[in-house]
Amino acid sequence: MPGYKKYLIGSIAFFMFLLAGVLAIDRYVETRGSEYVVEPGSCPDSQAAIVLGAYVSPDGRLCDMLADRVKTAVELYQDNKVQKIIMTGDHGKKDYDEVNHMRGYAEKLGVPAEDIFMDHAGFSTYDSMYRARDIFTVNSAVVVTQAFHLPRAMYTARALGIEAVGVEADKHIYAGAGYYDLREVPARWKAFVQLHLIQAKPRFLGEVIPVSGDGRLTHDN
Repeated sequence: MPGYKKYLIGSIAFFMFLLAGVLAIDRYVETRGSEYVVEPGSCPDSQAAIVLGAYVSPDGRLCDMLADRVKTAVELYQDNKVQKIIMTGDHGKKDYDEVNHMRGYAEKLGVPAEDIFMDHAGFSTYDSMYRARDIFTVNSAVVVTQAFHLPRAMYTARALGIEAVGVEADKHIYAGAGYYDLREVPARWKAFVQLHLIQAKPRFLGEVIPVSGDGRLTHDN
């Protein structure tokens, strides 16, 4: 019995130590990333807006969060804050396509097709930022997503060497907001590990397509 108690106490102590480490990393990533979140009117002129993908319904309708991200990026483009827009998201299957629907929505809002780039392999925030740097040769960017997501996105972009700022795309109150906030804790820890411990590669890379060129080179339909 005494041995069992020692094992139990040791297990609890280890778990508490591990939890404290995760929470410390979470706080660090959130604090550092938040330093680069700015108001739309005060963001510096940049090469591109990077719009992070989210759910698109089978009929092609963007979820409210994603529609607000695209709208915010279009506003930055129309205000001449960015020269191009990169739509990055999941297009890993023929029957699921975030980026083409994002592009279509931006075009309806008045953005010329040649100024919209599509990253079909933006399967995660980490992949999107890595590919923005290595595939699209982005040096400066405005990252567009919701407030809960921005600290991690900004920390990742900056750690990868992109001169990035973030702009919130919160135009509505979204269902499940508490869940998204909670999910960020392990997501921020994972980003820290990817960046600093294992130097992870994205799922796919590919040929270089500079964002200074014509976005239609990335269009597949």
